[in-house]
Amino acid sequence: MNAQDKLESAPNPTDIHVGARIRLRRKHLGISQTQLAEGLGLTFQQVQKYERGVNRVSASKLYDMARTMGVPISYFFDGLPDPTAATPADVTALDDQQAVQEFLLTPEGLEIARAFPKITSNAVRRRVVQLVTSMTDDEREESAA
Repeated sequence: MNAQDKLESAPNPTDIHVGARIRLRRKHLGISQTQLAEGLGLTFQQVQKYERGVNRVSASKLYDMARTMGVPISYFFDGLPDPTAATPADVTALDDQQAVQEFLLTPEGLEIARAFPKITSNAVRRRVVQLVTSMTDDEREESAA
């Protein structure tokens, strides 16, 4: 497989975003991939592929998902830049949105996101951020060694 084939087979960033939003909503509802799949008449493998952005969600299936998950269709596109007005600021906002989604999609992410705002001390919040940052720096250094 050459570089062009890999580029063509890579998931589209919009499909990845929509898939991440599907997963985020599913996790928020506390339902499994199997439960969502059954509600939509799909296999759990198909839901997995949608969530990873490997398979594109059709308009009709996206409509069914919105109805099943109790959100407007626009929910799945929240955080994407306006395609008619893309600017460098939109790209930065999309990168930030993607980082938040990646965090929330980790097993601990949603739990941390719910607990963090309950920390009332700004100093403690700052120390938590510093701790996590230093841990990622340590991990990066260990990987490089």
